[in-house]
Amino acid sequence: MKKSLTQDSSVISGSEKMSMNCFRVWPWELCAAVKAEDELDIDGAVEEDLGKSRDGSKTDDEVVQREEEAIQLDGLNAAQIKEIREKSEKHVFQAEVNRMMKLIINSLYKNKEIFLRELISNASDALDKIRLMSLTNDEAMATNEELTIKIKEKNMLHITDTGIGMTKEDLVKNLGTIAKSGTSEFLNQMTDMQTEDQSTSELIGQFGVGFYSAFLVADKVIVTTKHNNGTQHIWESDSNEFSVIEDPRGDTLGRGTTVTLVLKEEASDYLELETIKNLVKKYSQFINFPIFVWASKTETVEEPIEEDAEEAEKDTTEDEVEVEEEDEDKDKPKTKKVEKTVWDWELMNDIKPIWQRPAKEVEEEEYKAFYKTFSKDTDEPLAHIHFTAEGEVTFKSILFVPAAAPRGMFDEYGSKKNDYIKLFVRRVFITDDFNDMMPKYLNFVRGVVDSDDLPLNVSRETLQQHKLLKVIRKKLVRKTLDMIKKIAEEHYNDKFWKEFGTNIKLGVIEDHSNRTRLAKLLRFTTSHSETAVSSLEQYVERMKEKQDKIYFMAGTNRKEAESSPFVERLLKKGYEVVYLTEPVDEYCIQALPEFDGKRFQNVAKEGIKFDESEKAKERREGLEKNYEPLTTWLKDKALKDKIEKAIISQRLTNSPCALVASQYGWSGNMERIMKAQAYQTGKDISTNYYASQKKTLEINPKHPLIKQMLKKVNENDDDQTAADLAVVLFETATLRSGYQLADTKAYGDRIERMLRLSMNIEEEPEEEPEEEPEEAAEVDEEDEIADDDEDSTTADKEEL
Repeated sequence: MKKSLTQDSSVISGSEKMSMNCFRVWPWELCAAVKAEDELDIDGAVEEDLGKSRDGSKTDDEVVQREEEAIQLDGLNAAQIKEIREKSEKHVFQAEVNRMMKLIINSLYKNKEIFLRELISNASDALDKIRLMSLTNDEAMATNEELTIKIKEKNMLHITDTGIGMTKEDLVKNLGTIAKSGTSEFLNQMTDMQTEDQSTSELIGQFGVGFYSAFLVADKVIVTTKHNNGTQHIWESDSNEFSVIEDPRGDTLGRGTTVTLVLKEEASDYLELETIKNLVKKYSQFINFPIFVWASKTETVEEPIEEDAEEAEKDTTEDEVEVEEEDEDKDKPKTKKVEKTVWDWELMNDIKPIWQRPAKEVEEEEYKAFYKTFSKDTDEPLAHIHFTAEGEVTFKSILFVPAAAPRGMFDEYGSKKNDYIKLFVRRVFITDDFNDMMPKYLNFVRGVVDSDDLPLNVSRETLQQHKLLKVIRKKLVRKTLDMIKKIAEEHYNDKFWKEFGTNIKLGVIEDHSNRTRLAKLLRFTTSHSETAVSSLEQYVERMKEKQDKIYFMAGTNRKEAESSPFVERLLKKGYEVVYLTEPVDEYCIQALPEFDGKRFQNVAKEGIKFDESEKAKERREGLEKNYEPLTTWLKDKALKDKIEKAIISQRLTNSPCALVASQYGWSGNMERIMKAQAYQTGKDISTNYYASQKKTLEINPKHPLIKQMLKKVNENDDDQTAADLAVVLFETATLRSGYQLADTKAYGDRIERMLRLSMNIEEEPEEEPEEEPEEAAEVDEEDEIADDDEDSTTADKEEL
C-alpha cells in the first residue's frame, strides 16, 4: 500500500513503513544534543493526541501506535550516546571553512532569521535532485515516495527532507570543505557544464555556504542523513570541529536528511511555533515542495460518557419526571462535547507561485486571488502585468497597480523604504528592503520578481549593489509603464489619475530616460472642458492649424487660472489653454521641453505671438509708435527701477495692464510656491536672483485708463495724478499677475488717497479728544468727595 503526496494536496499520507521512517529520526536528534543524563527523554514519550487529526496527515490510529512503539524502541540512553561520540571520526574544518564561518557569523548575515531560509532552500535542492533522478531511475524513490519538508520543534529545531541524502563521503566533502560547495563554485561549475552541453542536474542539492548560517543561532548542528547508495550516518559539529559516525539505529530515515539545531540561549525565540510559521511564510512560501510544521490546534469532539458518570447523573435526577424516548434514541450512546488539543502536520506553503506558469494559462480570477493573498489588500487590483524578461538577466515577474494609493505615500518621499516589491531567487524570498528596486515615483506598484541569475547566499546589503539589479529595475519600469498605458481610458481618468496622477508628474521630473513615455500618461484640466481631463495627445489633436505651441496657465485653482488677464486674448481667439492647478504641475511642464514636436508656452511669460496679417501688423506698429511717449515715460520716470520695460500687449483685451516674467524668470505662481518652501530662509542666492528680476509691463492700448494716461503724459509728463495712477496700475497688475507686493501699506495708502480725491474729500480726518476711562473718572470723583470731607472737618474744628 503506497500513497503519494503532491504540493497541491494538503493531505499527508504514506505507507506504514514510510511513516515510521519519518518519525524515528526525532529521538536520536533529541538525545544527540543533550549533554546531561537528567535532560534525556529515555522513554521517548509522545503526546497523547499525536496524529489523531483528520485534517492533515490522515494517519490512522493504528499507524500512530506503531510509530510510537518504534520511537520507544529506538531510544538511546546516555551511555550509548557517550559511546557513539567516543567512536566517531573526528575531523577539523578546512581552513577556508573556518574563515568563512567567522565571516558569516560576524558580518555577512546581519539578519539571523535567514538561517531557516537557507536550510529550507538546501532541503528543496535535495528534493529537486531526487526528483530528477527518479525520471531516469525507477528505484530512486522506492524507499519513500514522499517529497516533503517537515519542521518540528521540541527543545531543539529539526528540519527534515526526503531528498537525495548524503553518503559518508558527501558529509565530509560537502560539509567539511568549501571547494565543492560554495555558491560561487556552484555557479561556475554550472556555467562550465552548460557551455559543454552537459547535464547540470547533479549540481542541484549540494550544500552551499548558506548551510553554515545555522551557526548564527545554534551552538551545535547535527545532520542525520541517508543516501540510497550508503548507510545512515550522523554528522555533528560545534563550528570548531566536526565528527562523523554510522548511525547505530540503522536506517530510520529511509532516504533524506534531518538537520537538528541546538539553539543558543539568545536564539530561543526560534523555538516558538508562531515564529517558525512566520519565517516559513515570509521566506519560503513559494518553494516547489510542500513544507509542513508540526503544530497544534484545539478541536471540539464528542466523547462517550463513562458509566460511573452516567449513574451519578441519574442519581441527581431521580425526582425529575421521566420522559419516554424514541426507540432510535435509545440505541445511541450518550456523549459529551470536550475540547482537545490535537497535534498534526500543518501545510505552510499553500499559495502557488503563479508567476512560474505561462501568462496565457492563468485565469483573471487567479491573479485577483493571488494579489489579495500576497498584498493583504481587500480590494481588487486596478491592473496587472505578467511577463518573463530575457537577455542579460532572466526573471519572471507579476506587477500590480492597487485600486487606492497607500496611506502616507508621500511622507518622507525618497527616504522611506519601499517593501512592495518582493525579490525571490528560485522561489526563495530574499528581501523587500530596497531603496532602488523601483524608482521613487512608482512607490505604489506591488509585485514579485523571481530570478535564477542572482546569487542566493548573499546578504541584502551585497545584493543591493549587484549590477544585475540595475538591469531588473530598468525592465520593471518599462513593463510598469506599459501596464499603466493599457488601462482603459475611463478607468484611467476616473480612478488611476485621481490616485496616482502626482506620481506620474514626479516621474516626468525625475526619470529622464522614460520622460517621453510618461508624458503620454499626463492628464490636465483645460479650457476645452469644465470637468473632464485631457491628455497632451488630445490637446495636440485639437490645436489650431498654425498653432505651434501648447499654451498653459498656472494658478492655485481653475477659477484663478481662467480669470487671469494672461488668457483673455487666447480664449477670445479660441485657443485651448491647459490649466495647472497643483504645485507640482509647473515643475512637471518645465522638465518637459516639448511634446510631439510642440513646445510649451507659459502664457504668463514673454513669447506670446499670434499669426497676424500685414494690415494687423501695420496697425500694431502704429499703436506702438503712438504710445511710445507713454512706454518711455513709464520705464524712465514713473516706474523707474521697478520694471524692465513697458510695451504694447498682444494678450490683453479687458485688463489695463499685466506684469510679464521673462522666459527664464518666475511666474507669479512659481514665486508663490518657492517662497512657501519649508526651508526657505531668504538667504539663498538663486532664490533672491529670481525674485529680484524685473518684469515687463504690458499695457492695453484700448483700455480707457491707458488712453487717459497717455493724454496726461503728452500734456505734462510731470503730472502727479498720472504718476500716482501709473504706480497704482503697476501694483494692481502685480497682484493680478500672481506676484506679491513688497509694500502693502503704501499700496493701501495710495488707494485710500485716490478714493478721497474721487469723492472730493481733501481734509485729513479730525482728531477727537480722547475720552477718559470710566475707572479714572470714578477715582477723581472719590478724590473730590474726600477733599470736601476734609474741608468740612477743618471748618468744624475752627468753629470749636
